[in-house]
Amino acid sequence: MKHIGLIVSIGAAVIAIGCTNMTPQQQGTASGAAIGAAAGAGIAAISGGSGWTGAAIGAVAGGVAGNIKGSKQQQ
Repeated sequence: MKHIGLIVSIGAAVIAIGCTNMTPQQQGTASGAAIGAAAGAGIAAISGGSGWTGAAIGAVAGGVAGNIKGSKQQQ
C-alpha cells in the first residue's frame, strides 16, 4: 500500500507542475484522475480490496467527473 501512495503522490505533483499550459478542461481531467486514484486506492485498502484496482477505477471515475467539471468552467 505504501507504494501506491508514493506513486499517486508523485503523479499528482507531476500533474500539478504540468498544469500551467492546460485548458480548464484538461486541468479538471488530470486533477480529477489524480484525486480519484488516491481516493480509490484508499477506499480499496480500507475495505480489504486490491489497491491497484481501486486506484484504476477511481482514476477513471475522477477523470470523467473532472472532465465534465472542467468543460463547464471552460464555457
